[in-house]
Amino acid sequence: MKAEALLFGGVALFFGGCAVLYGLWSREETGTTALVVACAMAALVAFFCLVQYRRRGPRAQDRTAAEVADGAGPVAFFPDESPWPIVTALGFAVSAVGVVHGLWLFLIGLGVLARGVCGLVFQYARR
Repeated sequence: MKAEALLFGGVALFFGGCAVLYGLWSREETGTTALVVACAMAALVAFFCLVQYRRRGPRAQDRTAAEVADGAGPVAFFPDESPWPIVTALGFAVSAVGVVHGLWLFLIGLGVLARGVCGLVFQYARR
């Protein structure tokens, strides 16, 4: 994560410098605000990567003398097929149509959307 932290730190510095120069030369608030937000988002990712690097130590990708086998092992947990993404998408679609056609349809879609999101969040809670 050290390389990623340095990369996003450089991006944050670039956007910060651009924001300062753009703000001084153009005196336009919208573009300056967009550049400041881009700087803040890159700095947030850089901070997260730096914290993970300090917490977990260097990975195999961070060492120049690492072998391919050093990065082997379990990657992550990949879930089986699940119906909840479809339920969530259906709830979002019904809610979006409800914005156009009426409050009653929006509320039905909101209920389906809430059930789909809860299903996604809690489907592996007992794992």
